[in-house]
Amino acid sequence: EVQLVESGGGLVQTGGSLRLSCAASEIPFDDLVIGWFRQAPGKEREGVSCISSSDGSTYYADSVKGRFIMSSDNAKNTVYLQMNGLKPEDTAVYYCAVEESPPFGSSWYFDSDEYDYWGRGTQVTVSS
Repeated sequence: EVQLVESGGGLVQTGGSLRLSCAASEIPFDDLVIGWFRQAPGKEREGVSCISSSDGSTYYADSVKGRFIMSSDNAKNTVYLQMNGLKPEDTAVYYCAVEESPPFGSSWYFDSDEYDYWGRGTQVTVSS
């Protein structure tokens, strides 16, 4: 059974940093797309970033470009999301998700319906 476990969330002040981790088990990191999504109370889930495990290419939502950095350690089956310059509007539950058979192209990257497996999430709270 594929499992994704997020960690690293917490409470931080505006301008602070956090690093989220997502450890995957029972799924090879050969040719996947792993995404980070977030959902704030009363809002829809939105894509934050994603990475291709095959070539390490990354994609970011405009709202986090220049502040968040996603990376992967394929040997550890783990991806990371380094979040810098955090703002109160970044407050949300952050989820990682895996698409194990990535379709061609990038138009689907932030479509949560495309992803096959999801973690349970980790809470990030940014105080003003």
